[in-house]
This record gives sequence, C-alpha cells and structure tokens, in this order.
Amino acid sequence: MWIRLILSAIFFPLGFPLPAEAHDIYSHLRDSWGNSCCNDEDCRPAPYRVTPMGVQMLVDGEWVEVPGYTIQYRALSGDAGRTGGGHWCGRSYQKVDNSVFHVTQCAVLPPSTAALSGSPGPSDGSPDPLESEP
Repeated sequence: MWIRLILSAIFFPLGFPLPAEAHDIYSHLRDSWGNSCCNDEDCRPAPYRVTPMGVQMLVDGEWVEVPGYTIQYRALSGDAGRTGGGHWCGRSYQKVDNSVFHVTQCAVLPPSTAALSGSPGPSDGSPDPLESEP
C-alpha cells in the first residue's frame, strides 16, 4: 500500500500534463457566434485533408466533413505539430445503432490551407495575404 502511494507521488507529476494544461492552446478560441470552442475535453489535434467536396478531419478514426463556417485559419501557439496544424473541437454522440455522430464546433487549419479550400481569407477578418489587388 505505502509503496504504491510513494510511486504514484513520484511518477504522476513527472510526465503527465494535467487536462487543463493540455487544453491551454484552445482556451482562447471562439466560434463565429463568440462562444468558446472548447469545454476542456472536446478539442484535440486532428489530421485533415482538403477534398473537392470540402475539408475533412480525422476524428475518432473516422473522416468527418467539416462545415466551412467552423473553420479558422490560424496557427496555434503551443501546437506540437503532429497533425500539420489541424485541430478539431466538437462533440461525439452515440446513436441508437451504436454508430457515432460528430458535431464540429470549431476546426483549426494552418493559414496556408485557406487558398486550397476556397476560403475567402483568414477568419480573423484581416485581408487574405494570398490575394493581390488588381
């Protein structure tokens, strides 16, 4: 009993970030209505791909269509780079047939993908640096 308690006290603080620390890179994100994108558990790094039909992100092993109005083109400070800058915030719901339905609250893609996905520009309202004046 004492050995387990001592080992827990030694190993737990060494390399396991607390959930709040892991979500700090998402805490400032807001959706287009001003609501927080994250509820301390529903944001995560996610691989993405741009298809002729739009943007998809890999969530829980499934490619999920991402609505354009949820996408923010920005770099997140603290991003470890495992997914090339892709991050998904949303909720997963289990249906009666045990399949899973994903609802995207916010999706973050690197600014360089805005031109690939046909976006009019960055989501922060600034002009698109890829567009030139005639």
